[in-house]
Amino acid sequence: MQISDYSKLIEKLPTLGILMFIGLYIYSSTLYPGGSQANLNTIGFDWVNNYWCNLLNLKAMNGLSNPARPFAISGMIILCFSLLLFFIQFSKKQASNKFWKITIQIFGIISMTLASLIFTKYHDILTTLSSIFGVIVVIGIIGEIYKSKMTFYKISGILLIVLLALNNFIYYSKQFIEFLPLVQKITFGFVLTWIIGLNYKLTKKNVLQQRV
Repeated sequence: MQISDYSKLIEKLPTLGILMFIGLYIYSSTLYPGGSQANLNTIGFDWVNNYWCNLLNLKAMNGLSNPARPFAISGMIILCFSLLLFFIQFSKKQASNKFWKITIQIFGIISMTLASLIFTKYHDILTTLSSIFGVIVVIGIIGEIYKSKMTFYKISGILLIVLLALNNFIYYSKQFIEFLPLVQKITFGFVLTWIIGLNYKLTKKNVLQQRV
């Protein structure tokens, strides 16, 4: 395999990692014993009322041992590494502002390192800190996108910010908390799809530059 082939593979790793995470997420959900914030006695994973984090816990909400945990943790670590790699690649390829180039890399590394540990007993504080650093990274990415001609990602970036803001509002205010598990999944799906698309766009851009 030539150096250029390794380079192409590395460029695609964020997308491959996200797809692996989705596979592990779905599989681990089939192993979850049951229990949700809506009903502790439900059987299996409730896609409307269970949080992703429920799959990471030692015990399910119904009190039974949770066999989904190792697969969910593996998926989370793979996802965090994939996003971390994407942040670094984006900052190098797309960020023109030196401040944001450095900020996206450093805060991206901090955010994903903290997020990869949310399965520990420090879940709440790690989630909060990871979200704070992550929001700054997203702001930097969208700010750099607005300097480009990627119109679709400019518009969808606004929706992404709205969804993230809605998640944080519900989480911290506890208003409409019963809808948060579903809102989180919608946001999660949108963010990951957005990143896969952007990763493809940047990879395609790099290929075109090499041809020129």
